[in-house]
Amino acid sequence: MKIARLWSSINGLIECQICERRCKLKANDVGICKNYANISNVLVHIGYGVVSAVESRPIEIKPFFHYWPNSTSLTFSGYGCNFYCPWCQNHHISFSNLPISSKRVMPGELVDKAVKMRDEGLCASFNEPASIFDYLLDLFQLGKKHNLYGTIVTNGYFTSKAILELIEAGVDGFSIDIKGCPTSRRAIASIDHFKVFRNAKEIIDLGGHVEVVYLVVTDFNDHDGCVDWILGKHIDMLGPDVPLHINRYYPAHVWKTPPTSLTRLLEIKQKAERLGINYVYVGNVDIEGLEDTICPNCRKLLISRRRYRVTYFKLEDKRCPRCGQKIPIKGRYIKEKTYFF
Repeated sequence: MKIARLWSSINGLIECQICERRCKLKANDVGICKNYANISNVLVHIGYGVVSAVESRPIEIKPFFHYWPNSTSLTFSGYGCNFYCPWCQNHHISFSNLPISSKRVMPGELVDKAVKMRDEGLCASFNEPASIFDYLLDLFQLGKKHNLYGTIVTNGYFTSKAILELIEAGVDGFSIDIKGCPTSRRAIASIDHFKVFRNAKEIIDLGGHVEVVYLVVTDFNDHDGCVDWILGKHIDMLGPDVPLHINRYYPAHVWKTPPTSLTRLLEIKQKAERLGINYVYVGNVDIEGLEDTICPNCRKLLISRRRYRVTYFKLEDKRCPRCGQKIPIKGRYIKEKTYFF
């Protein structure tokens, strides 16, 4: 266990300042993420080093399509969450309490494993990384010393202080899920979805790389008003070059509405492109062409992907070889590699 970095004492309570839930804890209370507790009037990361999964995975599966193409990251997770979406694919760890007898994995062990597996980087995924925030800071700082990139797959509900700490620790890749809009009230009703876009903009302003994932959930965030709000905020706050992944939902956990129709996904893609978003992908459908990168200027095919791997890559110094259009790519393309997953 470790004393947390971001908290304050307010009117006899301890306020956690890692995420915008800002849990206020009495003595011995545990926050909503189940990883932070008020112990002797100090905020303690009780889940430090409690890891639920570790494996080497392609960066494209996160999804990151404009970040270190064709690389792999040592991907890991803890337990707990701060949202608890009822359609969560990983509810077995996100909704779980911390295992009492779990062995703690120290940051150095993960870094050593990433180097051994010849991964280019590290990625916190599967459950919400905010729940293991202080562990992330120590891990990514150490990973940076070994030339490992730092990425997280997140709902983006951090405080501004936490975002700055993550970037200073070495996190420069953020795959951010936008869950809904102000009129999405059937689930996670207490979430302010605007703050997710606010945070994404702050990350970009600080030099971080952002890709937005819009999981289109049937009967929650798939109606026209919600689509228009999400796409409008994307173009107005993040700009045309931030990639947008429009992903298909499948029933999971307690949310049993039908999978998103392909027709609806394509309608949203076309609307996003009409608004001026340059890089729009449709995921979780495994249809050739829907995850390709096309030059927004001359329409040349630049990158093809299939099943989370790059199958074709044609950029010259991160520019379209036909018209010279600069394509936003962070990091370098990994052309050849032996994979261990």
